[in-house]
Amino acid sequence: MSKPAPLLEKDRKPRAVEPSLWSQIWRNRVLYLFISPFFILFLIFGLFPILFSFYLAFHSWSGLGEMEFVGFSQFQFLLTEPSFWQAVGNTFAIWFLSSIPMLFFALVIAFMLNLPMLKFRGAYRTMFFITNVTSIVAVAIIFETIFSNQYGLLNYLLSLVGIEGLEWLNSSFLIKVVIASMVVWRFVGYNAIIYLAGLQSIPKTLYEAAVIDGANKRQIFFKITIPLLRPIILFTVIMTTIGSMQIFTEPQVLLGNSGGVGGAGMTMTLYMYNEGFIEHQFGYASAVSWMMFVIIGLFSLINWKLVQKA
Repeated sequence: MSKPAPLLEKDRKPRAVEPSLWSQIWRNRVLYLFISPFFILFLIFGLFPILFSFYLAFHSWSGLGEMEFVGFSQFQFLLTEPSFWQAVGNTFAIWFLSSIPMLFFALVIAFMLNLPMLKFRGAYRTMFFITNVTSIVAVAIIFETIFSNQYGLLNYLLSLVGIEGLEWLNSSFLIKVVIASMVVWRFVGYNAIIYLAGLQSIPKTLYEAAVIDGANKRQIFFKITIPLLRPIILFTVIMTTIGSMQIFTEPQVLLGNSGGVGGAGMTMTLYMYNEGFIEHQFGYASAVSWMMFVIIGLFSLINWKLVQKA
């Protein structure tokens, strides 16, 4: 068979010229106009404050007058400031006291809500989730009355069984326990709902096949449920870590700006707030915020690696 004759240059079809990005935007300008309010607000209240805080971290500024460029001196002072590292230690201690029991109780609650014989499941979900949308200030005031040193409800209950009341807000360790209990109470329902969604996404056929193969409940839990819930557990661990590293309202309302006795309740966010809005050192407070960003990012990465290997 003879080969087909090659196409002449005039017979070739011209390639379609792809429109540029700006021409596509102009063509769909009406659609972009409708979604532009979100991006405008994000630029004003989201991106600009982030960039300005980074710029401000290299300047000394009290909020009035001219800024003075100081370079990395505020970061150098931050690395040698004992109060900041005390706040970092307090934050990690509160994270440890709150995250582990919170995720454990959330997983238990999710399993209970997922039981087939449970009635009024929707009402229970609402009851557990409502703690997440309750005002933090109101919760802090309620917990203050519960853990008050002299007239607290918990000390009263302890006295009924012959146990001497504890000075919850005068002890360095107990202060962290009180703040951690507030965090657990607030977020345990939120994480339980997330775990419940993960449990309901697991196909029931896997459990049925495991039962047919003779697997017991313990084997089903550790060989099927936990591996399939690993992405959900990773998500909750990362989000809990980020949230626990930014605790502010609980210690601020409960203990004031001082962080309680000896600064035992001083967290990184409360420390940053004091430096910025109490001491009027906005440049140094910006440096603290970026150091917090680095610490939270590194700690979240470590948690991510550990959970993946588990």
